[in-house]
Amino acid sequence: MADLLLFAGTPPVAGINDTLGQWAENFIGIFRQGGETFVGLVTGIIPLLIVLLTAVHALIKLIGPERIDRVGEMAGRPGLQYYPIRYLVLPVLAVFFLTNPMAYTMGRFLPERDKPAFYDSAVSFVHPPLGLFPHVNPGELFVYAGIAAGITQLKLPLGDLAVRYFYVGLIVIFMRGIVTETISRIMFARRAREAEEPTEPEVSTTPTDRPAPEGA
Repeated sequence: MADLLLFAGTPPVAGINDTLGQWAENFIGIFRQGGETFVGLVTGIIPLLIVLLTAVHALIKLIGPERIDRVGEMAGRPGLQYYPIRYLVLPVLAVFFLTNPMAYTMGRFLPERDKPAFYDSAVSFVHPPLGLFPHVNPGELFVYAGIAAGITQLKLPLGDLAVRYFYVGLIVIFMRGIVTETISRIMFARRAREAEEPTEPEVSTTPTDRPAPEGA
């Protein structure tokens, strides 16, 4: 109100009306900006996602789902030589072909002890490939878009960012898979030991078990 009274010859009511009108215009401007963003998505990323999803489904039909399933069966075999397949190849194929969240169903081919580690690897890879393959997780594309906006303002190439983001993701999911598998094996072993430990039966004291009083 103090600012409104600084304008000489202007009634306070007129100043309030101007302020309310400015607030209303700014409020509508929020939705106008949202509409412009939506139009940009409709003409930009949405057609790209539709084409990518169509191409991926066609590629799955050409390759055959049973061949992808064989990779999952191979990843479940014991041995250090299968670590890259279990925590690198399988998560990448699952996220690329099945996308989020169906990618996690590939863990059905793994033994129970390896499922937590596979899930950790797969769930950690739904963001790194967004710069190259936005179809894998379109619902969270805004995460990569926010980073890309800053890179664009710095006049830096987005392709280099997308490739680096992808490479870092590969390293991270492989490390997380191995660490989570180690933790899972420790937890499973501890649970097995607790299940094998015999529990002492509770001794109930009945009137016949109590010692007779002296002099009885």
